[in-house]
Amino acid sequence: MQHITDPKSGNELSVLGLGCMRFPRDREQTEKLVVEAVAGGINYFDTAYIYGNSEVKLGAALKKHNLRSAIYLATKLPHQKCKTKEDFERIFNEQLQRLETDYIDYYLIHNLTDVASWNRLREIGIESWIGEKKSSGQVRQIGFSFHGSQSSFMELLDIYDWDFCQIQYNYMDENYQAGRAGLKRAHEKGLPVIIMEPLLGGKLATGLPAKALKILRDADANRSPASWALRWLWDQPEVSVVLSGMNSLEQLSDNLITASEARPGMLAPEESAVFAPVVETLRESYKVPCTGCNYCMPCPHGVNIPGCFSSYNARYALGFVAGFTQYVTSANVNDKDKKSIASKCVKCGACEKLCPQHIKIIDSLAAVKRKMEPWWFSPILWLVRKIMS
Repeated sequence: MQHITDPKSGNELSVLGLGCMRFPRDREQTEKLVVEAVAGGINYFDTAYIYGNSEVKLGAALKKHNLRSAIYLATKLPHQKCKTKEDFERIFNEQLQRLETDYIDYYLIHNLTDVASWNRLREIGIESWIGEKKSSGQVRQIGFSFHGSQSSFMELLDIYDWDFCQIQYNYMDENYQAGRAGLKRAHEKGLPVIIMEPLLGGKLATGLPAKALKILRDADANRSPASWALRWLWDQPEVSVVLSGMNSLEQLSDNLITASEARPGMLAPEESAVFAPVVETLRESYKVPCTGCNYCMPCPHGVNIPGCFSSYNARYALGFVAGFTQYVTSANVNDKDKKSIASKCVKCGACEKLCPQHIKIIDSLAAVKRKMEPWWFSPILWLVRKIMS
């Protein structure tokens, strides 16, 4: 495992981190994944208050195997849930309990999108609260994760004395949100930059269209699509830690091999040239830029928004049969009222306010309905449910 030195703290961080949002459902599998990740040299683990029971699973695994002191633990404050300074304390203490620890190494303000959001937190005492936590040692490093415009990111970098930041960045999102310019600016300020969504919700690993896969295989038949995407990131000296939401030992093994070679400038010119045609192919295939982060969920009316979009994109990238099969699955065969499908959207707009990708979800769900729910969809879904009942 390669490491980088956090210039703010001096911590030696593994260049590959484990993103814990997509942990396996089974706790034993999660535990084994965590143990094997540490054994493989990963020492940066990233979770969040809103990631279901991720904090609980991670805390239990770390305690059982006495691994807390072997890693740097990152989790996040859901600032939208905070109306008073007391809310910061209440949520933080709950996180400590879930994680079975008494301190957090890297604490993030989750999904900070603009200066207005930070100013609201300032008004209710976030800066003094952070100061108290850092003075007590309960928070070692303070940062923020970002989903917003590039201009907002640049402003947020200068509005507070941050210790680190986390951005969405991959070869499909090179100029999206903070983008390459934001990455470079944060690096210039001496901040470690943690990368999330390096595989675009897994799409750059397992969701590539055949044409894109052929391009990568022709360049190197022995390298996985995930390895290509990670190498693109580690080629850049401004990238600190790359978070991968690995949920199987096979994924972990593949990523560890790539991480063992990670270094700035690792791509040869002919390798760097591979990405442009892949990006062009992907842009032709994906219709909705959804990463499956689930921030839009739960839908007040039961629509499985990420599932609808994933199926819709698969229809174009992998073919109609694959997309339709996935759509039937996302429709929840146990839901007799079919609430989870795109046609059940009532256009309330609650989801669009929460989407970090700023997707026009209402319009996109209408497009999904047109393409994925032909006249024979209901009879097919009824038949599948009958078979499975």
